[in-house]
Amino acid sequence: MKLKELMVDTKLAWIEFPGCDGFEIEVANLSRKELVSLRKRCLKTTFDRKTRQAQEELDDKKFLIEFTTATIKNWRGLKLKHLEDLILVDLGDNDPDSELEYNLDNAIELVENSTEFDNWVNEVVFDLANFRGGPEGGAMEETGTVAKKQPSKNDKGSVSGDDESTG
Repeated sequence: MKLKELMVDTKLAWIEFPGCDGFEIEVANLSRKELVSLRKRCLKTTFDRKTRQAQEELDDKKFLIEFTTATIKNWRGLKLKHLEDLILVDLGDNDPDSELEYNLDNAIELVENSTEFDNWVNEVVFDLANFRGGPEGGAMEETGTVAKKQPSKNDKGSVSGDDESTG
C-alpha cells in the first residue's frame, strides 16, 4: 500500500459558525499542494525600477477570490440579522429572519468585508480535525454532520492578503 494512493486533495464538511445559531457553511479543506498551487496562480510580476529586476507580488484581490472559490462551497441559515454581527449593513425593510442565499459573489463579499468571518474560514479549512470521517476525495455532497467549533482568540492567519502567513 502506498501513501500516495490514500491521500486526497480536498474534503468537504458542514461546520456551524460560532455565535450565529443555524448558520452552517460547507467548507473544503485544502491540502498544502492545493494552497501552493492557488497562491502561484495569484502571483503577479512587476518591474522594480530601482533594482531593475522583476519581482513577484501576491495579487490580494485575486487570492481572495480564488481562496473563497476553493474553500466555501455552500451555506445555509445565514439570516440577515447575523450579518449585523459580521459587517456593517442597513437591513432597511428586509425581514431580519430571512436568509441570504449562498452564491459565490455573496461569499466573496462576506470574506472580503468581515475580518471575523475571514479569520474563521482560514482557521477552519486548515484544521484536519474538521474533515475526518467525511466523504472521500472531496465528493460534493452533504456529510450529514455539523461540527461545532468554539470561537478562537487567535486573530492571526487571515487569508485576505493582509499578512504573509499563507505560505
